[in-house]
Amino acid sequence: MACGSCSNENAYKAMFIWYRNKERGHTAPSEEDLSSCMINQGPGCPDLSILSFMGGFHGRTFGCLATTHSKAIHKLDVPSFDWPVAPFPRLQYPLEEFTRENAQEEARCLEEVEDLIVKWRQKGKPVAGIVIEPIQAEGGDNHASPDFFRSLRNIARKHGCAFHVDEVQTGGGSTGKFWAHEHWGMDDPADIVSFSKKLLTGGYFHKKELQADKPYRIFNTWMGDPSKNLFLAEVLNVIRRENLLEEVTRSGKALLNGLYELQAQYPGILSRARGQGTFCAVDICDDVTRNSILLKARDKGVLLGGCGDQSIRFRPSLVFKDYHVHMFLNIFNDVLAQHK
Repeated sequence: MACGSCSNENAYKAMFIWYRNKERGHTAPSEEDLSSCMINQGPGCPDLSILSFMGGFHGRTFGCLATTHSKAIHKLDVPSFDWPVAPFPRLQYPLEEFTRENAQEEARCLEEVEDLIVKWRQKGKPVAGIVIEPIQAEGGDNHASPDFFRSLRNIARKHGCAFHVDEVQTGGGSTGKFWAHEHWGMDDPADIVSFSKKLLTGGYFHKKELQADKPYRIFNTWMGDPSKNLFLAEVLNVIRRENLLEEVTRSGKALLNGLYELQAQYPGILSRARGQGTFCAVDICDDVTRNSILLKARDKGVLLGGCGDQSIRFRPSLVFKDYHVHMFLNIFNDVLAQHK
């Protein structure tokens, strides 16, 4: 596997295989299973589903597109599956001022998740798995509380669904922990976790019961790339040796505090500054202004990215230090001053 989409496609297959074997009570397919799957019919090709979240991004390949809901251009004209899509919490900021409202919003989304699981089971398309990002990156750097994810994990367990945490964008240390789901403080956070990007190659790790039961069920031409594993081993050594996760936590705090200050200075332009580690973002008043800020920052040597409808996301490397933060904030302030 090479990319995040590849990782997720295979993780989805693993969840479906696990779910069907659980339904059968054994791992031996029937003759009807074997013959019907060859013509894309049940029971060999079962009518199962994966529940995903509005604003989520899990890739552009065929199966992943059914769980991607960030931009219409990714999905337009491509056939898809009738799979359930739940709302992701839309938190209000600053968090400490909207504790009650945000708790109500998360409870609303969790209730909808359970309703959808029941509804799809009644439709004859049971939910085999739930897939979610710890932070919805492409969809707008949308966050939810650790309590939300703990409750969602419990819902998956209650309804017999596999719980898939997509760490393709959040994994690798940029939130201050190697895996963003570590911030939830759970002993059993996921059944399957996918990764790519900072990990230099794509893949997933999983509980033992999600191991494919036969050869070739999860397979591709290259079956990984040993050279990338050598590179990754050295990257991990550097992260440990140079205490880069602690560095990310320090510089991330400085970056977020700086964004808070700029938000107070430019309230007509910036809002909803948020982040974990250096995985930070801020909303811009409108799309035209956002695009202008991105271009002017680029002209000053700073590469930023847009996400969601009106957000700018910050994705510095793990070696981003305090003095880099101050260099950036000075440039960003100059750019914002041109838009007052």
